[in-house]
Amino acid sequence: MVEIEVANRSGKDLDVGAASDLIREVLHTEGIGDGELGLQLVGPQEIRDLKRAHLGIDEETDALAFPIDGRDELPAGVPRQLGDVVLCPEVVGDAWRAPLVHAVLHLVGYDHGAEMEAQERAHA
Repeated sequence: MVEIEVANRSGKDLDVGAASDLIREVLHTEGIGDGELGLQLVGPQEIRDLKRAHLGIDEETDALAFPIDGRDELPAGVPRQLGDVVLCPEVVGDAWRAPLVHAVLHLVGYDHGAEMEAQERAHA
């Protein structure tokens, strides 16, 4: 089972149960049934700071992905560390599902393009 550690520093509510179910659904379709993933809910300034620090772009965004293991082959018995998804509820509002799917797909190695877009449509 994919373990999801949630931290909400945003001050906003988000249906964490539904978000966790969606994360597991995306990972299941990608053939990943075990591992660990962090879901960080942050405010607009924090996600802006992260985007500037890691991508060199000074603007708010809906979601960011910080992959670790992706689909790398791991030694037996070592749990898969997928990485962290950072989501800004204030930016995404009720439309959080698409940015969440997008970020999770980045964790498992997708880059922007037709293949990623097809996977995003499959989870829309």
